[in-house]
Amino acid sequence: MIWDPVESMPPAKLAELQRRRLQECVDRASNTPFYRELFQQHGLDGGSIKTLDDIRRFPFTTKSNLRRRYPLGMMAVPRESLARIHGSSGTTGKPVFVGYTQDDLEIWAGLCARFLYAGGLRSHHIVHVAFGYGLFTGGFGLHYGIEKIGAAVVPAGSGNTLRQLMLIEDIKPDVLVCTPSYALTIAAAAHKQGFDPGRSSLKYAHLGGEPWTEDMRRAIERDLDVTAFNNYGLSEITGPGVSGECGERAGMHIQEDHFLVECIDTDTLEPVCDGDPGELVFTTLSRQAMPLIRYRTRDIASLNREQCPCGRSGVRMSRVLGRSDDMLVIRGVNVFPSQIEEALLRVDGSATHYVIEVDRPRTLDEITIRVEVQEEIFRGGAAEAQALRERFQQSVYVVAAVRARVEMAAEGTLEQSAGKAKRVLDLRTKAAEE
Repeated sequence: MIWDPVESMPPAKLAELQRRRLQECVDRASNTPFYRELFQQHGLDGGSIKTLDDIRRFPFTTKSNLRRRYPLGMMAVPRESLARIHGSSGTTGKPVFVGYTQDDLEIWAGLCARFLYAGGLRSHHIVHVAFGYGLFTGGFGLHYGIEKIGAAVVPAGSGNTLRQLMLIEDIKPDVLVCTPSYALTIAAAAHKQGFDPGRSSLKYAHLGGEPWTEDMRRAIERDLDVTAFNNYGLSEITGPGVSGECGERAGMHIQEDHFLVECIDTDTLEPVCDGDPGELVFTTLSRQAMPLIRYRTRDIASLNREQCPCGRSGVRMSRVLGRSDDMLVIRGVNVFPSQIEEALLRVDGSATHYVIEVDRPRTLDEITIRVEVQEEIFRGGAAEAQALRERFQQSVYVVAAVRARVEMAAEGTLEQSAGKAKRVLDLRTKAAEE
Protein backbone atom coordinates (compact mmCIF):
# COMPACT_ATOMS: atom_id res chain seq x y z
CA MET A 1 0.00 0.00 0.00
CA ILE A 2 1.25 3.47 -0.93
CA TRP A 3 0.41 6.68 0.95
CA ASP A 4 1.24 9.20 -1.79
CA PRO A 5 0.83 8.32 -5.52
CA VAL A 6 4.03 10.24 -6.32
CA GLU A 7 5.96 7.40 -4.69
CA SER A 8 5.24 5.24 -7.76
CA MET A 9 5.81 8.00 -10.34
CA PRO A 10 7.38 6.72 -13.61
CA PRO A 11 11.16 7.35 -13.61
CA ALA A 12 11.14 9.72 -16.61
CA LYS A 13 8.40 11.86 -15.09
CA LEU A 14 10.20 11.85 -11.73
CA ALA A 15 13.47 12.97 -13.35
CA GLU A 16 11.73 15.92 -15.03
CA LEU A 17 10.14 16.92 -11.71
CA GLN A 18 13.55 16.72 -10.04
CA ARG A 19 15.20 18.83 -12.73
CA ARG A 20 12.59 21.58 -12.44
CA ARG A 21 12.73 21.57 -8.66
CA LEU A 22 16.53 21.59 -8.73
CA GLN A 23 16.51 24.78 -10.79
CA GLU A 24 14.12 26.36 -8.29
CA CYS A 25 16.24 25.15 -5.36
CA VAL A 26 19.39 26.77 -6.76
CA ASP A 27 17.52 30.05 -7.26
CA ARG A 28 16.18 29.91 -3.67
CA ALA A 29 19.61 29.11 -2.28
CA SER A 30 20.93 32.26 -3.99
CA ASN A 31 18.97 34.25 -1.41
CA THR A 32 21.60 33.32 1.19
CA PRO A 33 24.89 35.27 1.21
CA PHE A 34 26.84 31.99 1.37
CA TYR A 35 25.39 30.46 -1.78
CA ARG A 36 25.11 33.75 -3.65
CA GLU A 37 28.85 34.33 -3.27
CA LEU A 38 29.67 30.68 -3.97
CA PHE A 39 27.62 30.58 -7.16
CA GLN A 40 29.09 33.87 -8.38
CA GLN A 41 32.60 32.49 -7.87
CA HIS A 42 31.80 29.50 -10.09
CA GLY A 43 29.54 31.28 -12.59
CA LEU A 44 26.50 29.18 -11.69
CA ASP A 45 22.78 29.80 -11.22
CA GLY A 46 19.48 28.02 -11.71
CA GLY A 47 19.87 28.32 -15.47
CA SER A 48 23.00 26.16 -15.23
CA ILE A 49 20.77 23.14 -14.64
CA LYS A 50 19.91 21.57 -18.00
CA THR A 51 20.00 17.95 -16.81
CA LEU A 52 20.29 16.36 -13.38
CA ASP A 53 23.93 15.56 -14.11
CA ASP A 54 24.65 19.30 -14.00
CA ILE A 55 24.44 19.12 -10.22
CA ARG A 56 28.04 17.88 -10.32
CA ARG A 57 29.14 21.32 -11.51
CA PHE A 58 28.19 22.74 -8.12
CA PRO A 59 30.52 22.69 -5.08
CA PHE A 60 29.76 20.56 -2.02
CA THR A 61 28.31 21.98 1.18
CA THR A 62 29.68 20.72 4.50
CA LYS A 63 28.69 20.95 8.13
CA SER A 64 31.57 23.35 8.74
CA ASN A 65 29.94 25.75 6.24
CA LEU A 66 26.81 25.68 8.39
CA ARG A 67 28.68 26.06 11.67
CA ARG A 68 30.55 29.13 10.43
CA ARG A 69 27.20 30.84 9.77
CA TYR A 70 25.77 30.19 13.23
CA PRO A 71 23.02 30.69 14.20
CA LEU A 72 20.74 31.48 11.23
CA GLY A 73 23.10 32.54 8.46
CA MET A 74 21.95 29.75 6.11
CA MET A 75 18.31 30.82 6.03
CA ALA A 76 16.93 31.73 2.59
CA VAL A 77 13.81 33.40 3.99
CA PRO A 78 13.31 36.35 6.38
CA ARG A 79 13.13 35.54 10.10
CA GLU A 80 9.44 36.41 10.15
CA SER A 81 8.78 33.60 7.62
CA LEU A 82 10.17 30.92 9.94
CA ALA A 83 7.61 28.65 11.61
CA ARG A 84 10.00 26.48 13.64
CA ILE A 85 13.69 26.08 14.45
CA HIS A 86 15.31 22.75 15.31
CA GLY A 87 18.95 21.90 15.88
CA SER A 88 21.38 19.09 15.23
CA SER A 89 21.99 16.60 18.03
CA GLY A 90 25.77 17.03 18.01
CA THR A 91 27.60 16.35 21.26
CA THR A 92 30.22 19.11 21.00
CA GLY A 93 29.94 22.84 20.56
CA LYS A 94 26.81 24.71 19.59
CA PRO A 95 24.09 23.00 17.54
CA VAL A 96 23.55 23.61 13.84
CA PHE A 97 20.17 25.31 13.68
CA VAL A 98 17.68 24.25 11.04
CA GLY A 99 14.75 26.45 10.01
CA TYR A 100 11.34 25.55 8.58
CA THR A 101 8.56 27.55 6.98
CA GLN A 102 4.99 26.39 7.45
CA ASP A 103 5.13 24.77 3.99
CA ASP A 104 8.35 22.98 5.00
CA LEU A 105 6.57 21.55 8.04
CA GLU A 106 3.64 20.34 5.93
CA ILE A 107 6.00 18.60 3.50
CA TRP A 108 7.97 17.09 6.39
CA ALA A 109 4.84 15.60 7.95
CA GLY A 110 3.90 14.08 4.60
CA LEU A 111 7.34 12.55 4.13
CA CYS A 112 7.18 10.89 7.53
CA ALA A 113 3.65 9.68 6.81
CA ARG A 114 4.94 7.93 3.68
CA PHE A 115 7.40 5.59 5.42
CA LEU A 116 5.20 5.10 8.48
CA TYR A 117 2.32 3.99 6.26
CA ALA A 118 4.68 1.78 4.23
CA GLY A 119 5.65 0.14 7.54
CA GLY A 120 2.12 -0.77 8.59
CA LEU A 121 0.85 2.33 10.42
CA ARG A 122 -2.88 2.94 9.97
CA SER A 123 -5.31 5.52 11.28
CA HIS A 124 -6.76 3.22 13.95
CA HIS A 125 -3.38 2.63 15.61
CA ILE A 126 -1.90 4.19 18.76
CA VAL A 127 1.80 5.08 18.56
CA HIS A 128 4.17 5.33 21.52
CA VAL A 129 6.89 7.90 20.68
CA ALA A 130 9.97 7.54 22.90
CA PHE A 131 12.05 10.16 21.07
CA GLY A 132 13.06 13.43 22.67
CA TYR A 133 10.82 16.45 21.99
CA GLY A 134 13.45 19.17 22.03
CA LEU A 135 15.75 20.62 19.37
CA PHE A 136 16.26 17.05 18.09
CA THR A 137 14.08 16.56 15.01
CA GLY A 138 13.08 12.95 15.72
CA GLY A 139 10.20 13.45 18.13
CA PHE A 140 8.37 16.24 16.33
CA GLY A 141 9.00 14.89 12.83
CA LEU A 142 7.52 11.48 13.56
CA HIS A 143 4.76 12.98 15.73
CA TYR A 144 3.29 15.05 12.91
CA GLY A 145 3.72 12.24 10.39
CA ILE A 146 1.70 9.96 12.67
CA GLU A 147 -1.04 12.56 13.02
CA LYS A 148 -1.01 13.09 9.24
CA ILE A 149 -2.09 9.46 8.87
CA GLY A 150 -4.72 9.95 11.56
CA ALA A 151 -3.25 7.68 14.23
CA ALA A 152 -3.13 8.62 17.91
CA VAL A 153 0.16 9.64 19.54
CA VAL A 154 1.47 8.94 23.03
CA PRO A 155 4.24 11.59 23.27
CA ALA A 156 6.17 9.74 25.95
CA GLY A 157 9.48 11.47 25.22
CA SER A 158 12.83 9.93 26.07
CA GLY A 159 14.16 8.39 29.27
CA ASN A 160 12.49 7.02 32.43
CA THR A 161 12.29 3.51 31.00
CA LEU A 162 10.10 2.05 33.74
CA ARG A 163 7.52 4.74 33.07
CA GLN A 164 7.72 3.88 29.36
CA LEU A 165 6.91 0.27 30.23
CA MET A 166 3.97 1.34 32.38
CA LEU A 167 2.54 3.41 29.51
CA ILE A 168 2.99 0.57 27.05
CA GLU A 169 1.28 -1.92 29.36
CA ASP A 170 -1.58 0.40 30.34
CA ILE A 171 -2.37 2.25 27.08
CA LYS A 172 -1.54 -0.71 24.84
CA PRO A 173 -0.09 1.09 21.79
CA ASP A 174 0.33 -0.73 18.49
CA VAL A 175 3.58 0.94 17.39
CA LEU A 176 6.85 1.94 19.09
CA VAL A 177 8.96 4.83 17.76
CA CYS A 178 12.48 5.41 19.15
CA THR A 179 16.14 4.73 18.45
CA PRO A 180 17.06 1.06 17.99
CA SER A 181 19.40 1.16 20.99
CA TYR A 182 16.59 2.49 23.18
CA ALA A 183 14.26 -0.23 21.90
CA LEU A 184 16.76 -2.72 23.28
CA THR A 185 16.88 -0.80 26.57
CA ILE A 186 13.09 -1.04 26.82
CA ALA A 187 13.25 -4.76 26.00
CA ALA A 188 15.90 -5.40 28.66
CA ALA A 189 13.90 -3.49 31.27
CA ALA A 190 10.76 -5.41 30.31
CA HIS A 191 12.63 -8.69 30.78
CA LYS A 192 13.77 -7.67 34.25
CA GLN A 193 10.24 -6.65 35.21
CA GLY A 194 8.86 -10.00 34.07
CA PHE A 195 7.05 -8.36 31.17
CA ASP A 196 6.10 -10.93 28.53
CA PRO A 197 6.60 -9.45 25.04
CA GLY A 198 4.29 -12.09 23.66
CA ARG A 199 1.44 -10.39 25.57
CA SER A 200 2.40 -6.90 24.44
CA SER A 201 0.07 -4.86 22.25
CA LEU A 202 3.04 -3.72 20.14
CA LYS A 203 3.01 -4.90 16.53
CA TYR A 204 5.48 -2.60 14.78
CA ALA A 205 8.55 -0.57 15.64
CA HIS A 206 9.82 2.35 13.53
CA LEU A 207 13.42 2.92 14.50
CA GLY A 208 16.00 5.47 13.39
CA GLY A 209 18.35 8.19 14.56
CA GLU A 210 21.48 6.00 14.59
CA PRO A 211 23.09 3.21 12.53
CA TRP A 212 22.02 -0.33 13.40
CA THR A 213 22.48 -3.80 12.01
CA GLU A 214 20.31 -6.68 10.87
CA ASP A 215 21.43 -8.60 13.95
CA MET A 216 20.10 -5.79 16.12
CA ARG A 217 16.83 -5.86 14.19
CA ARG A 218 16.50 -9.57 14.89
CA ALA A 219 17.22 -9.02 18.58
CA ILE A 220 14.59 -6.26 18.84
CA GLU A 221 11.99 -8.32 16.99
CA ARG A 222 12.70 -11.31 19.22
CA ASP A 223 12.68 -9.41 22.50
CA LEU A 224 9.67 -7.16 21.78
CA ASP A 225 7.76 -9.45 19.40
CA VAL A 226 7.39 -6.72 16.77
CA THR A 227 8.18 -6.17 13.11
CA ALA A 228 10.89 -3.50 13.03
CA PHE A 229 11.34 -0.97 10.22
CA ASN A 230 14.34 1.23 9.50
CA ASN A 231 14.15 4.89 8.50
CA TYR A 232 16.74 7.55 7.78
CA GLY A 233 17.05 11.30 8.02
CA LEU A 234 19.32 14.00 9.34
CA SER A 235 18.55 17.35 10.88
CA GLU A 236 20.39 19.41 8.29
CA ILE A 237 18.34 17.97 5.41
CA THR A 238 14.94 17.91 7.15
CA GLY A 239 15.04 15.28 9.91
CA PRO A 240 13.38 11.85 9.63
CA GLY A 241 11.54 11.34 6.37
CA VAL A 242 14.41 11.33 3.89
CA SER A 243 13.93 7.60 3.39
CA GLY A 244 12.28 4.58 4.97
CA GLU A 245 11.54 0.90 4.45
CA CYS A 246 8.45 -0.58 2.86
CA GLY A 247 7.04 -4.01 3.69
CA GLU A 248 9.76 -5.70 1.64
CA ARG A 249 12.43 -4.32 4.03
CA ALA A 250 15.03 -4.54 1.27
CA GLY A 251 16.41 -1.02 1.51
CA MET A 252 14.98 2.38 2.36
CA HIS A 253 13.09 4.28 -0.34
CA ILE A 254 14.53 7.79 -0.78
CA GLN A 255 11.83 10.42 -1.34
CA GLU A 256 13.35 11.52 -4.62
CA ASP A 257 10.72 14.10 -5.44
CA HIS A 258 12.12 16.10 -2.52
CA PHE A 259 15.77 14.98 -2.30
CA LEU A 260 18.37 14.47 -5.01
CA VAL A 261 20.88 11.87 -3.83
CA GLU A 262 24.45 11.12 -4.89
CA CYS A 263 26.83 8.49 -3.54
CA ILE A 264 30.53 9.41 -3.76
CA ASP A 265 33.95 8.03 -3.00
CA THR A 266 35.20 9.91 0.07
CA ASP A 267 38.72 10.17 -1.35
CA THR A 268 38.14 11.02 -5.02
CA LEU A 269 34.70 12.67 -4.52
CA GLU A 270 33.58 10.91 -7.71
CA PRO A 271 30.38 8.82 -7.95
CA VAL A 272 30.59 5.17 -6.94
CA CYS A 273 28.76 2.40 -8.79
CA ASP A 274 25.31 1.40 -7.58
CA GLY A 275 25.69 -1.29 -4.94
CA ASP A 276 29.08 -0.01 -3.77
CA PRO A 277 29.29 1.82 -0.45
CA GLY A 278 30.05 5.52 -0.53
CA GLU A 279 29.20 8.77 1.21
CA LEU A 280 25.64 10.02 0.73
CA VAL A 281 25.28 13.56 -0.62
CA PHE A 282 21.85 15.23 -0.66
CA THR A 283 20.37 18.28 -2.34
CA THR A 284 17.04 19.49 -0.99
CA LEU A 285 14.63 20.06 -3.88
CA SER A 286 11.62 21.65 -2.19
CA ARG A 287 12.87 23.14 1.04
CA GLN A 288 12.13 26.84 1.45
CA ALA A 289 13.75 28.04 4.67
CA MET A 290 17.11 26.30 4.36
CA PRO A 291 17.90 24.83 0.93
CA LEU A 292 21.14 22.87 0.78
CA ILE A 293 23.11 22.05 -2.35
CA ARG A 294 25.18 18.84 -2.42
CA TYR A 295 25.34 18.45 1.36
CA ARG A 296 27.94 15.89 2.43
CA THR A 297 26.31 13.79 5.13
CA ARG A 298 29.39 11.69 6.05
CA ASP A 299 27.00 8.71 6.19
CA ILE A 300 28.24 5.62 4.33
CA ALA A 301 25.66 3.54 2.45
CA SER A 302 24.97 2.12 -1.03
CA LEU A 303 22.23 2.78 -3.58
CA ASN A 304 19.97 0.31 -5.40
CA ARG A 305 18.02 1.50 -8.46
CA GLU A 306 16.29 -1.81 -9.21
CA GLN A 307 12.49 -1.81 -9.16
CA CYS A 308 11.09 -2.77 -5.75
CA PRO A 309 8.22 -5.29 -5.71
CA CYS A 310 6.21 -2.84 -3.57
CA GLY A 311 5.64 -0.60 -6.61
CA ARG A 312 7.60 2.42 -5.39
CA SER A 313 9.84 3.68 -8.16
CA GLY A 314 12.47 5.66 -6.24
CA VAL A 315 16.04 4.60 -5.56
CA ARG A 316 16.63 2.66 -2.36
CA MET A 317 19.52 3.13 0.03
CA SER A 318 21.04 0.47 2.25
CA ARG A 319 21.16 0.88 5.99
CA VAL A 320 23.92 3.26 7.06
CA LEU A 321 27.11 1.25 7.49
CA GLY A 322 28.82 3.98 9.49
CA ARG A 323 30.12 7.50 9.14
CA SER A 324 33.25 8.45 7.26
CA ASP A 325 34.28 10.62 10.22
CA ASP A 326 33.49 7.81 12.72
CA MET A 327 35.46 5.14 10.89
CA LEU A 328 38.26 3.79 13.05
CA VAL A 329 41.62 2.94 11.57
CA ILE A 330 43.15 0.23 13.77
CA ARG A 331 46.69 -0.71 12.76
CA GLY A 332 45.85 0.11 9.14
CA VAL A 333 42.48 -1.67 9.11
CA ASN A 334 39.30 0.35 8.50
CA VAL A 335 36.67 -0.56 11.10
CA PHE A 336 33.12 0.77 11.51
CA PRO A 337 31.32 0.47 14.86
CA SER A 338 28.52 -1.34 13.04
CA GLN A 339 30.94 -4.17 12.24
CA ILE A 340 31.74 -4.56 15.93
CA GLU A 341 28.04 -4.61 16.73
CA GLU A 342 27.41 -7.29 14.11
CA ALA A 343 30.23 -9.43 15.52
CA LEU A 344 28.98 -9.16 19.10
CA LEU A 345 25.38 -9.94 18.25
CA ARG A 346 26.43 -13.10 16.43
CA VAL A 347 27.46 -14.58 19.78
CA ASP A 348 24.81 -16.05 22.06
CA GLY A 349 24.94 -14.38 25.46
CA SER A 350 25.37 -10.79 24.31
CA ALA A 351 22.97 -8.32 25.91
CA THR A 352 23.39 -5.90 22.95
CA HIS A 353 24.86 -2.82 24.69
CA TYR A 354 28.55 -2.16 24.16
CA VAL A 355 31.26 0.52 24.16
CA ILE A 356 34.37 0.55 21.96
CA GLU A 357 37.50 2.12 23.47
CA VAL A 358 40.51 2.80 21.25
CA ASP A 359 43.87 3.79 22.73
CA ARG A 360 47.53 3.97 21.81
CA PRO A 361 49.43 3.36 25.06
CA ARG A 362 52.72 2.90 23.22
CA THR A 363 53.21 2.87 19.45
CA LEU A 364 50.38 0.58 18.32
CA ASP A 365 46.60 1.00 18.48
CA GLU A 366 44.72 -1.17 20.96
CA ILE A 367 40.98 -1.72 21.00
CA THR A 368 38.93 -2.72 24.04
CA ILE A 369 35.27 -3.66 23.73
CA ARG A 370 33.09 -3.58 26.82
CA VAL A 371 29.92 -5.56 26.22
CA GLU A 372 26.99 -6.36 28.45
CA VAL A 373 26.14 -10.04 28.77
CA GLN A 374 23.18 -11.89 30.16
CA GLU A 375 23.26 -12.29 33.94
CA GLU A 376 23.32 -16.08 33.93
CA ILE A 377 26.79 -15.99 32.33
CA PHE A 378 28.34 -14.85 35.61
CA ARG A 379 26.61 -17.67 37.47
CA GLY A 380 28.22 -20.28 35.24
CA GLY A 381 31.75 -19.96 36.58
CA ALA A 382 35.03 -18.52 35.34
CA ALA A 383 35.56 -21.15 32.64
CA GLU A 384 32.21 -20.41 30.98
CA ALA A 385 32.85 -16.67 31.12
CA GLN A 386 36.30 -17.07 29.59
CA ALA A 387 34.90 -19.24 26.80
CA LEU A 388 32.30 -16.57 25.99
CA ARG A 389 34.97 -13.86 25.98
CA GLU A 390 37.01 -15.86 23.49
CA ARG A 391 33.97 -16.34 21.25
CA PHE A 392 33.43 -12.57 21.25
CA GLN A 393 37.07 -11.93 20.36
CA GLN A 394 37.03 -14.51 17.58
CA SER A 395 33.79 -13.12 16.12
CA VAL A 396 35.24 -9.59 16.08
CA TYR A 397 38.31 -10.85 14.28
CA VAL A 398 36.24 -12.73 11.68
CA VAL A 399 33.87 -9.80 10.96
CA ALA A 400 36.15 -6.77 11.40
CA ALA A 401 39.63 -8.28 10.91
CA VAL A 402 41.02 -6.73 14.10
CA ARG A 403 42.21 -8.23 17.36
CA ALA A 404 40.36 -6.78 20.33
CA ARG A 405 40.32 -7.24 24.07
CA VAL A 406 36.81 -7.94 25.30
CA GLU A 407 35.61 -7.06 28.80
CA MET A 408 32.20 -8.34 29.87
CA ALA A 409 29.81 -6.44 32.12
CA ALA A 410 26.48 -7.27 33.69
CA GLU A 411 23.30 -6.06 32.02
CA GLY A 412 22.43 -2.45 32.85
CA THR A 413 25.92 -1.45 34.02
CA LEU A 414 27.20 0.31 30.91
CA GLU A 415 26.08 3.89 30.40
CA GLN A 416 23.04 4.00 28.15
CA SER A 417 21.20 6.80 26.41
CA ALA A 418 17.57 7.38 25.53
CA GLY A 419 18.79 9.22 22.43
CA LYS A 420 21.57 8.31 20.07
CA ALA A 421 23.86 5.68 21.52
CA LYS A 422 27.46 6.73 22.21
CA ARG A 423 29.45 3.72 21.11
CA VAL A 424 33.04 4.88 20.60
CA LEU A 425 35.57 6.41 22.97
CA ASP A 426 38.75 7.25 21.03
CA LEU A 427 41.51 8.08 23.51
CA ARG A 428 44.20 8.42 20.87
CA THR A 429 43.38 12.07 20.15
CA LYS A 430 43.39 12.91 23.84
CA ALA A 431 46.73 11.16 24.31
CA ALA A 432 48.24 13.08 21.40
CA GLU A 433 47.04 16.40 22.82
CA GLU A 434 48.63 15.62 26.16
